[in-house]
Amino acid sequence: MSATRSLAGRVAVITGSTRGIGREIALKLASEGADVVVVGKSIEAQANLTGTIYSVAEEVRALGVRALPVRVDVRDDVAIKNMVDTTLAEFGRIDYLVNNSGALWWKDVLDTPMSRYDLVHSINSRASFSCSHAVLPTMLKQGFGHIIVMSPPIDLNLLKGKVAYCISKYGMTMLAHGMGQELLGKGVAVNALWPATLIESFATKNFRMSESSQWRKASILADAVFSIIQEDPNTFTAQALIDEEYFASKGIHDLSKYRFNPDIEPNKTWPPEAGGWDFQPVPGGKVPPGMKSNL
Repeated sequence: MSATRSLAGRVAVITGSTRGIGREIALKLASEGADVVVVGKSIEAQANLTGTIYSVAEEVRALGVRALPVRVDVRDDVAIKNMVDTTLAEFGRIDYLVNNSGALWWKDVLDTPMSRYDLVHSINSRASFSCSHAVLPTMLKQGFGHIIVMSPPIDLNLLKGKVAYCISKYGMTMLAHGMGQELLGKGVAVNALWPATLIESFATKNFRMSESSQWRKASILADAVFSIIQEDPNTFTAQALIDEEYFASKGIHDLSKYRFNPDIEPNKTWPPEAGGWDFQPVPGGKVPPGMKSNL
């Protein structure tokens, strides 16, 4: 590993990193020198779910760092503890945790079975709490750590038709706010991160969320994560960040390199009152009707 890379010697655990945004974050942090724990359920590629913990681990290793693939169902606390124990046995530390695994269910309350309610909560808010709880003793012992949850600022304009989903996602954001405040001055930061636009991902492709010209590349979130984890954890914490706004605070306003279609700037989907969450499906597509799991 090159000592000149800014994350050399650091270890990142990224849930849901077999594809999409999680994979992009894993490869970005690896390219900057971090060893990466690739966490997910996929151990065999499928036609509609490419990528496994092993294939991404190989991509990470190709960047000159170490990779540890760990199969985890984030609903299982024992599996999460095993993930932490295995990571510590292999690398001896955990510097970064990105809670990226997620489930999606966009239906009215009447059309939300309790089984679906329980599923989105177990994968979104509960898993983020459990993973954060599990890595915290190590981070406190080190006196250093960054935890990121992939969830939006709390905005009630997003609730209609997405109540179960929003409760689960806002629970993640409350974790960032509350845990970040609890850990002030202890060297461990906790922040939430969310995109200002649709992002190229399993969800946007399979649910055909708008035209691809309205997407940004997942690399915008990977670059945001890379920048956030280099902030001072004693001062930059307990925040709910939007990627575009965060970059603007750093003086970065030209985000054209992240356009999925290089000739078209995508419309904002945040803040939700702008109407960007009322997606119009592409021809032959459909409005996202149910649950997506990025395990």
